Amino acid sequence: MRKKTASKPVRTKQKRLSPEERRQEFVSKATEFFSEEGFGGGTRDLARRLGVTQPLLYRYFPSKDDLIKEVYRTVYLEPLDTGWEKLLTDRSRPIRERLREFYDAYTNVIFSRKWLRIYLYSGLKGLDINRRYVAVVQDKILTPIISECRHEAGLPAQSKPTAAELEMAWVFHSGIFYYGVRKYIYESPVLEDKQQMIADALDAYLAGFERVFGTAVAGRRTPVKAVG
Repeated sequence: MRKKTASKPVRTKQKRLSPEERRQEFVSKATEFFSEEGFGGGTRDLARRLGVTQPLLYRYFPSKDDLIKEVYRTVYLEPLDTGWEKLLTDRSRPIRERLREFYDAYTNVIFSRKWLRIYLYSGLKGLDINRRYVAVVQDKILTPIISECRHEAGLPAQSKPTAAELEMAWVFHSGIFYYGVRKYIYESPVLEDKQQMIADALDAYLAGFERVFGTAVAGRRTPVKAVG
């Protein structure tokens, strides 16, 4: 009998990536790296994680800061460019309905361990990611919400929200954000019905805005004297 020879494993040919695909792969894996290790790790460790040489990584990103900026753009800025601002300002729909739809979509983006860990790590490291993102949230999300709340409450339009209006909006927005931190970072028990949490937070915010700012404006109005 002829002795059977073991068949050699068939090597699958690895697909050659285009420069743009390679760049996207680097950003994706760097995002995972930063979410696990923070921003203290060097490019040598990162290149080892990517399975490439450090010089090759530098061909795509001349510095670690360049790579961090690209992670920020893809993870934090790109998801905001989704027509959300148009949704928030669509006065053909009830404001509560608009805000519920927005926060349901928004939390679908930010409520992940990776997104939240990168955000928190960048804050601890003192990077610009947090400060820049806070400015974007205030400009693109909170300011339109406040403007719509003023319109709903019958208050006069103004170009910029007041400091008090912004603070109340941040308390509301941060409460929803912290729900994600408790669930995905601390792994603490939370109300599992996310939509109910959003609905309850919205009810409290909208009622509070009307009561605090609507009453404040009404109280400053000069009473009309009776003619007699």
